[in-house]
Amino acid sequence: MSELGRHLKEARLQKGMSLDDVQEVTKIRKKYLEAIEAGDYKVLPGSFYVRAFIKTYAEAVGVNPDELMEEHGNVPAAPVDTTMETVIQKRSRKPETERNAKWLPTLLMWTFPVLILVVIYLYASSTMSNDAGPKKADNASLTDATQDPAKVKPSPTAAGGGAVPSATAGTAATPEAGATATTAPSATPEPSPSASPGAVTVTQDRKSGKTTIYKVSAPAGTPVQVQIAATGVSWLEVYKGENSKGEKLSFGNTKAGENLSFTLDSGGMYIKSGYSPATAISVNGQAITDGKTSSRLLLELDSGTGGATGGSTTGE
Repeated sequence: MSELGRHLKEARLQKGMSLDDVQEVTKIRKKYLEAIEAGDYKVLPGSFYVRAFIKTYAEAVGVNPDELMEEHGNVPAAPVDTTMETVIQKRSRKPETERNAKWLPTLLMWTFPVLILVVIYLYASSTMSNDAGPKKADNASLTDATQDPAKVKPSPTAAGGGAVPSATAGTAATPEAGATATTAPSATPEPSPSASPGAVTVTQDRKSGKTTIYKVSAPAGTPVQVQIAATGVSWLEVYKGENSKGEKLSFGNTKAGENLSFTLDSGGMYIKSGYSPATAISVNGQAITDGKTSSRLLLELDSGTGGATGGSTTGE
């Protein structure tokens, strides 16, 4: 086992994580993680993947990848045999590419005529539908004009001559003399429930690296509760403060049905979930998520509000 691999393995064991947990968080296959710990880099596909996988592994177990590389030196590149094998595989595929190139012109030659026929058909169909519309309208007009005059009812006339305007002409009827006009009182809109005092609001404020920061506003004296409902296994870390250097409130794997509750104070709260779909996080009943598989959230209590400053509580 290499010194670099031993360093990563010790950091993983200190966090209480198995290789399966690291695989779930980093999406790197378990056999590659075992190869990194053993220093067997020839198992990995290439030098680029060696450095990238080590960096991702280090971040998952809380180790600074830059300091790790500097402490243990440069990571060895992939063996020459792997490169030669890749070149040989690429060369073996050339005949297949050449065969595909032979029938490609034939395919293109038949594709263009078919497209032209489709365009002509669509154009002809749209032209015929447009011509049929005016003809139907003209036929309807002719039918109205040639109907039996005996069946046409004359319009009523007002006294002194002239046609009485129709009720559908948009003219308002004039009230009779002596009638008293009444005006219906206007309805007063009810206040919106969201505007009620004492409500706690959570808004996404900004992002800092991989961390999504939320602003929590609450009236003075209103307790702000952070709930985490676990529906499965996920690596979960909760700290009091702005990052993982603050007071540790929760640390370890969750299990289905587990419910955690904490009180947010002015110092803020940092939450890290290795598998976000298994940890539903909410603030006073308002769900928050950054839409990622592995989440890093920071809750900041707005300086203009006065949420409770009590410690955190944990319960099932």
